[in-house]
Amino acid sequence: MPRAEPTSHDGRFAPSPTGPLHLGSLRTALVAWLAARSQGGRFLVRIEDLDPQRSRAEFAARQLADLAALGIDWDEPPVRQSERRALYDDALARLRELDRLYPCFCSRAEIREAASAPHGELPEGSYPGTCASIPAATARRRIEAGERFALRLRAQRERVDWQDRLLGAQTGVVDDFVVVRSDGVYAYQLAVVVDDAEQRIGEVVRGADLADSTPRQILLQRLLALPTPSYLHVPLVLGPTGARLSKRDGAATLARRGEPVAETLALIAASLGLASGRARVEHASELLSEFDVGAIPTHPVKLT
Repeated sequence: MPRAEPTSHDGRFAPSPTGPLHLGSLRTALVAWLAARSQGGRFLVRIEDLDPQRSRAEFAARQLADLAALGIDWDEPPVRQSERRALYDDALARLRELDRLYPCFCSRAEIREAASAPHGELPEGSYPGTCASIPAATARRRIEAGERFALRLRAQRERVDWQDRLLGAQTGVVDDFVVVRSDGVYAYQLAVVVDDAEQRIGEVVRGADLADSTPRQILLQRLLALPTPSYLHVPLVLGPTGARLSKRDGAATLARRGEPVAETLALIAASLGLASGRARVEHASELLSEFDVGAIPTHPVKLT
């Protein structure tokens, strides 16, 4: 496994190519870029295309074009997770050596039912380890019989404390989460940890909806002896109804807004406490000198 220490300010944006980027994703990308560039760090783009059923090359191309339209640039050619399986294989082998993996035969319905029950200190919706106690011989027989299974990490309900640069002190108890899906695709939790370490990312900036994933990822970093970056989770953008913004919401993307990109960039900037009163921002670089993490609202916002 790669062991290079990250530089303290290198950042990244890692979209999934399942559709065009909506304004919330572009806002997060802008924060990630400003956080890295304002401190002299590198900035990288990673295409998280692990899911072959939903990922499309045309969406990836459009996402890169939208980032460039805002003035967001990157220092190396974007990497694609679909081309990095060997790295994930190495990490999985290490977890297997540590005896931290077990096969999970639960159906989606069984997982939903298990997650809906209370599990003490585990967060609501956690997997309680239903398959963790299946004897190894029994599991082998079920696998040899052709039964589908995912691989879960035996987390041992470890508590993880961490500091978010915007949201402050955070804590979480880790459930037994999936690292390889039943279709053989590596799960986000494992892939993102391996990629951030291999790319020497110093700070992970992403949407606040992913904050609950952070304890799982920090646990994986500890088990794999990888560096832990700092984290900054950006509160979500809400749609017209007050629900989380979706690509399906009205003028949610650059293409559907029907206005000059400079006006949309000014709107996004204003929501971050930047470019106050300006109707147009032509390029992301205009915001570097005034960028301040402390000015970012810690509550969800609407962009209209």
